[in-house]
Order: sequence, then structure tokens, then C-alpha cells
Amino acid sequence: MNAKSNTVSTPTPELTPTSAPRASRFQVRQPWLLALVLAGGMLVGANPFRPSGQNPDSTSRGYLKFKEILSYVDRDYVDSVDAEALSDYAIGRMLERLDPHSVFIPAKEQTQASAFLQSDFDGVGVEFNIFQDTVTVIASLGGGPAEHAGLQPGDQLLAVNGEAVSGVRMTTEQVYGKLRGPRASRVQIQVQRRGSLKPLNVTVTRERVPNNSVEVAYMVDNQTGYIKVSRFANNTYEEFKQALGDLRRQGMSRLVLDLRGNPGGYLDRATKMADEFIAGTRKIVYTDGKGDQYDTQTYSRVLGEFEEGPLVVLVDEGSASAAEVVAGALQDHDRALLVGRRTFGKGLVQQPIALNDGSELRLTIARYYTPSGRSIQKSYQAGHAEYEQELAKRQRQGEYFHADSIHFADSLRYRTMHGRTVYGGGGIMPDLFVPRDTTAFSKYFRRLQSRNLVREFALKFYQDHQPELEGLRFEQFNASFRITDTQLQALSTLAARAGLVADAAGLRRAAPLLRTQLKAHIARSAYGKNAYHTVLAEQDVEFQQALRAIDTSTAQLTGN
Repeated sequence: MNAKSNTVSTPTPELTPTSAPRASRFQVRQPWLLALVLAGGMLVGANPFRPSGQNPDSTSRGYLKFKEILSYVDRDYVDSVDAEALSDYAIGRMLERLDPHSVFIPAKEQTQASAFLQSDFDGVGVEFNIFQDTVTVIASLGGGPAEHAGLQPGDQLLAVNGEAVSGVRMTTEQVYGKLRGPRASRVQIQVQRRGSLKPLNVTVTRERVPNNSVEVAYMVDNQTGYIKVSRFANNTYEEFKQALGDLRRQGMSRLVLDLRGNPGGYLDRATKMADEFIAGTRKIVYTDGKGDQYDTQTYSRVLGEFEEGPLVVLVDEGSASAAEVVAGALQDHDRALLVGRRTFGKGLVQQPIALNDGSELRLTIARYYTPSGRSIQKSYQAGHAEYEQELAKRQRQGEYFHADSIHFADSLRYRTMHGRTVYGGGGIMPDLFVPRDTTAFSKYFRRLQSRNLVREFALKFYQDHQPELEGLRFEQFNASFRITDTQLQALSTLAARAGLVADAAGLRRAAPLLRTQLKAHIARSAYGKNAYHTVLAEQDVEFQQALRAIDTSTAQLTGN
């Protein structure tokens, strides 16, 4: 790769905040999305913690006071107490006086908290659905251990290493916990396969399973590529670089980059991605902390894969942290047209500090700024509770449906490279606003989703029609297949058997959305992940708007 400049940021900051079908994603994902974003960001490779010399006496008094009180409680309190748990609680409450992204992660939760940024894991590599306490295989990851062992879509998992997983109440996390384990270890899985009178015992040897963050990449037509990036993890840049190169070799001359729902991750992976689009030596992001210890500037420095050609970036309220860095840099340099809704608004950088007991402190040590000087961090002055409700407040105020409900102060106004007006102080506003489409939503639809009935029905349909589906190419299926009214009624019947009261009006309202989702899930089982996303894209209003805008994006960005 040819170098453009030797100007490199030092040190490199790294941020960490990390499906339901697209149309219902916000309702399903908001709680975990907010939790992940609130986990904050990380500055990996920074200097070890050094006690401040500014007020050592006050720090010492506070430390001694806390130690003394904890000792009294542990020794003399009337009931037995868990002193370590009390300490963890006190630390958490102390950090609440700072900002929403400075957090303490107890040792027992640290592994799970870090898993979001891992690019792979040791396990069996299977996607499953839980319906009425029955665990059913949706798909085995291509080339993974489950596929090698012969697990098939529709197999019901009865037991793992002799312990029942179906017929008992288990969460998705609990099932994953039983399937994952050390590499090269074996796991015995008992399955019930359609057409088999007796359960089958399948032995799977766990291997390293890829946990891709480039969710999908394919050609929409003979010139337009589409790449969806779900987070910025260890291998995100390498995955993205390969996907971008593959699409270029297929003739891609314009690109839709989807960062919707991307809660962030490692900033250096994000800046490398941005560098693939930005020509010359230009600022991508800079950080400003206390003093100059954590002040950095990161510039584009390589000959990128796609520095010219129409580029549209999809964003929404779930795009946060490192995803906002990419979007902000491309917008400030007038390199991409942003389409969607205002992003989350997370512009703080955290340093992870490993503590002696295996726990971790993620402490905010800097703010980051886009090339034009924007800080996109939204206010947290009203407290943590108000901060956590900010997305819900946007919805109540109608922001997801009307662009004119969003107001920025003139003091937050900035200019892009070509003089376009942009704003900071609360996320990144896209160039082209697209309201959320909720016309097909109903309580009945949400209940179908929450009980996994849509996926269950689609899987059963795939099993019933597997020979016919295997005889079709995806292009034939996509052009000719349609979910009928009779099949929608069969879904309602399945739901009624599962205890969901029938709702004819709710079914009619949700019918267009359900037809698309059922077709997409059937395509997922029969043809793979790309087919699933291709079907969903047909009814994705933001994606369709991006396709309409991409032809004129260059003219809009340059003012020509």
C-alpha cells in the first residue's frame, strides 16, 4: 500500500461503546444498544495510570475514609455482608458523578463485556431460535464445526453434554454458554431431526468460529455495492478491506456503506476504514484531554481502495462512537452523502484500566472532534437517568418522523470543506433525512416478534418445501416467490396455538412487513445471509432512498 504521508496520530485512541429484522429493529434493540454504548470507549495502549499530583491530600483522605467505613461494616454490621460486592456498588455510584461512559466492570462480567470486540470465539458455530422452550437450528456457519458435524436447519437441540436445553426455560445466552468452550474440546449434542424416529447424538469438536463485523457485502446491481458494518472489532478493517476489494473486482463504481445500528468499537479500525475513502493527507479525527497527554490527531495516509466515486453512508440513532467518527469525517470532507436519521451522540474516549482482581475501569480521558471541529457528544448535564432516556425523548418529540423537529444552536454550527453547514453537540445530522416507517407496526406484530414466531414459521416452511427451494436459484426465488394470505393466516394459527390471541386488524396492518420478513427468513435458510439482506432491502425505505440519492450525491456534495 502506497504511503501518502508520515503524519500519524500518537497514541491511537480506541473507542468501544457493542437481529431483529430491519423494520422492527429499534424496538427490539434499544435496551442492549444503549447499554453497549454506555459501556463507553477505550484508549488502548495508553500510559499506565499515574496518581494525580494536583490534590494528593484530598485523594488520600477520601481513600482512608472509604477503607475505614468498609472495615467497620464488614466487622460490626448486624448481618453478614459481601464486602467486595459493596465495594463494587460504591465504585459504580461514584462513577455516576462523572459522565455516562466512565464505568466499572466487575471481574465476573469483564469477559462478556469484552466479547463484543472479539473477531472470533471458540464454539460450535450455530445460529438457533428458541420457541416454546425448544431450541431449533436456523443455520450452521459456513465451514464451521457444526456444519462439519452435520447439523442441519430444523434440527432441535434436546441436550448438550447430557443436560437438557429444550423443554426447560433457557435464555439465548445460557444456550450459547453451553455450546461454547475451549478450542479442540468436544461437546455431545442430542438432536431431534425431522423424519427420524429416535434422537441423534452428534459429537462436535469446538473450533475457532469467526464473529464477523462486516455483516454482509454484495452487489445490488452491476455498479452499486452494499456493505453493512455492525461494529468496529479486532478484524473489522481486514474484513472491510477484503469486502471492498471483492466488490471492486466485480465492477463496483459506487457504494452504499451501512452504519445503522453500529454502536462503535475500536477507533483505529474506524479511521483506517475512513482512510480508504479520503484522498490526500487530511485530518480524520482529533482528541483533546486534560493537558496534552491524550491529545491526538489522526490523518489519512494511505492510497485508499475507493477514494473516488459516489458514496452514501446510512446512519441512524443507533450509530454511535467510532461509527460517528467515520460518518463525521466523510461528511466534513464532503466525501459521502449521509442518509437516515441523527446519530446517537457519543464523543468521549475511554481508557481501560485493568485492576488487580480482574475487573476493569473504563475512564473517560478525552473528547474527540471531527475534522471541522465538531464535538458530537450530547449533553449529560441533567444526569444519567435523563441521558439514558434521550433516545426515547427523541421519539416522543417526533424527531424520528419529522426533520424540522430537530433544532441546533447557532453556536454549534460548522462548515464542511466545500462550505456546507453541519452541526455538533448532539450526534451527526444526515444530509438527507429519512423518517422511520412504522405504518405496518402493530401490537400484534411486536408480539409475533417477541415470541420468535416469525422465524419459527419461516423455518417450518423451509423444511416443508426444501426440495422445491433447492431446485431454484435465489434469483428465481426472489423474482417469483410471495407469501400468500393463506400463509399469513397459517402464521396466525401457529401464534394462536402458542397462546397469542388472534388480531385480524393487527395482522392486516402488519401484512406487508410480515410478507417481507417471512420471505427473508426463508431465503436465509435456503440461500444464505446475502439472500436474507437482499430480500429485506426491497422494503427498507432508508436503503431505497440511498439508492435514489447515490446518482446525485457527488453533485450535492460539491454544490455543482
